[in-house]
Amino acid sequence: MKAIQYRQIGAEPELVEIPVPEPGPGQILLEITAAGVCHSDAFVMSLPEEQYTFGLPLTLGHEGAGRIAALGEGVRGLDIGTSVIVYGPWGCGLCWHCSQGMENYCSRAAELNIAPPGLGAPGAIAEYMLVDSARHLVPIGDLDPVTTVPLTDAGLTPYHAIKRSLGKLRPGSTAVVIGVGGLGHVAIQLLRHLSPARVVALDTAADKLELARSVGAHEVLLSDAKAAEEVRRITGADGATLVLDLVGVQPTLDLSMAIAGVGSDVTIVGLGDGQAAAQVGFFRGAYETNVSVPYWGARNELIELVDMAHRGVLHIEVERFALDDGVEAYRRLEAGTLRGRAVIVP
Repeated sequence: MKAIQYRQIGAEPELVEIPVPEPGPGQILLEITAAGVCHSDAFVMSLPEEQYTFGLPLTLGHEGAGRIAALGEGVRGLDIGTSVIVYGPWGCGLCWHCSQGMENYCSRAAELNIAPPGLGAPGAIAEYMLVDSARHLVPIGDLDPVTTVPLTDAGLTPYHAIKRSLGKLRPGSTAVVIGVGGLGHVAIQLLRHLSPARVVALDTAADKLELARSVGAHEVLLSDAKAAEEVRRITGADGATLVLDLVGVQPTLDLSMAIAGVGSDVTIVGLGDGQAAAQVGFFRGAYETNVSVPYWGARNELIELVDMAHRGVLHIEVERFALDDGVEAYRRLEAGTLRGRAVIVP
């Protein structure tokens, strides 16, 4: 089968031929119908050799959708041909966090060498992939897998982040989204659907701001040296109640702290270069600002997103690429010229 793999430190991914995997006990073989491309992949592939821990060769893709093609011994409750998406942050299934559906925070994953697909385990940018457990599959019915597969990360990650702050988002409050890419344009829609807050979106590119306005942002601003002043002009003395930093570089973290109001949440979602840090402490921001770094989301939250998709709540902007052109999708990702999410369709 064809797959896109990261095979050499510092090199771009390659389209290769590898054997079709066979499901072992408890595993499910998916025929992939769509796979998302994410900035996390680019971050992983940018790591120097001494920091890279994901194994080589690595089949990429932690956003996966497919049809069930074969069931390993002992798998029950699933039918061949069912259309599903893959919950990516796999855990042990037994610890306290996993028992709550929060496998994204599994306390034993490192100990047991459990890794997400595309981030250690073979991923979805291939014609077939193995899923380790039936609990990591969510049926999607008649939804289009191409526009649904981004829910597994580009939807789930901001949804989890936003849900933590919904109690603070009252009428008259402001939520700020920094970075209108694959995650950001979904975050804007979720905020509009779930809260009464005014939504302000910031980006460095005019086309991304146009996308933000088209999916419901009340205000759009260029993320430049005057951005903090412009946000404060909108919010007044109260500042922002929620700031979602979907970029995670030092200038955006500094901006986040500068616009956050008293008792606000600054939620850092973007990986950036992995070196940035929010400056907190007396005289470094508003009182009782809560700074957090969430990771992905819970299994039940992915099911909730699929329910929203069935109700037509979300519009996921995608650019489609054939598997043969998948390497070009990563080049476009690196160049910052994608509109919404890149999805590879075998």
